[in-house]
Amino acid sequence: MAGENSEMAWWHPLRHADRRGILLARNRIQASLRLWLADRQFVEVDPAALAFSPGNEAHLHGFVTQAIGNDGVGRAMYLHTSPEFAMKKLLAAGERRIAAFAHVYRNRERGALHSPEFTMLEWYRVGEGYEVLMDDAVAFCRLAAEIGGGVLRFRDRVCDPFLEPERISVAEAFMRYAGVDLLGSIEPDGAPVAEVLAGDLARIGLRVAADDTWSDMLSRVLGELVEPHLGIGRITILDEYPSAEAALARRHPRDTRVAERFEVYACGVELANGFGELTNPDEQRLRFGLEMDEKARVYGERYPLDEDFLAALAIMPAASGIAMGFDRVVMLATGAARIDDVIWAPVPD
Repeated sequence: MAGENSEMAWWHPLRHADRRGILLARNRIQASLRLWLADRQFVEVDPAALAFSPGNEAHLHGFVTQAIGNDGVGRAMYLHTSPEFAMKKLLAAGERRIAAFAHVYRNRERGALHSPEFTMLEWYRVGEGYEVLMDDAVAFCRLAAEIGGGVLRFRDRVCDPFLEPERISVAEAFMRYAGVDLLGSIEPDGAPVAEVLAGDLARIGLRVAADDTWSDMLSRVLGELVEPHLGIGRITILDEYPSAEAALARRHPRDTRVAERFEVYACGVELANGFGELTNPDEQRLRFGLEMDEKARVYGERYPLDEDFLAALAIMPAASGIAMGFDRVVMLATGAARIDDVIWAPVPD
């Protein structure tokens, strides 16, 4: 019956009856995570979804709208792709531990693991190293699994979050699963060398297009050869991303070729992305400029910079932050096949 009902609209009573148990589990998981955060003195905040800039990563796509003032004059506004800018402004304002269950919006994303609107759990710790966020994320996966089926599951893949997680660097994962020396394609100052990585991909038989950038090739190896092995049996923490892929993370003090950035995987699915946060506004402005140049090259558009955010970075204290795809955690905890199955009222197709 469930297979037949899956073809019905989500609001059909028979389809809703199939989904309701999962949706109630979602509520219990969210309540459990809120209690965990409150017990550790996190303040829950509620950032506005409308923003001057949706974020400045090349391959993130925002929804644009128009805000019309009392004078009748309109200006472009965006639905945020993450509450990150607003939450870091709150850290600059003096908050020390904050969290948000934020609805976020990303264009060009739809599929079993992607919805144009989804719930992101994002939290920050001032004055604490980014490794503690790894423990937080694992704890959240365990809380969710306790309420769900006891394990995390996606299709035929199973992960026991109660086992000790695996922690591996991106470079180690590339060598283990693809036979690629990733750090060998990065200069000591962190600059990537596309020709070197292209040679490695050709050697292992992976396609390389004439216009592929170093980042394009890295993403191909990660998606095709590395990610399917991550989080199988136990959680994987993929650590030390190259600094060229650092987004808003600071460089690693041990090796400037890599950054204090990690991702959490279960069942081959990315669940969370954490940083030791960059607080240098000049370096952040430079990175944003490079990202927007790439967006303009690939997609023919660029987003404005949030000057208030860059100003806030100048007084923001050292902090670590992480964003978790809450719907994905619920999916894996309940064994749901698609993200729409765990959203009370999904975005129309």
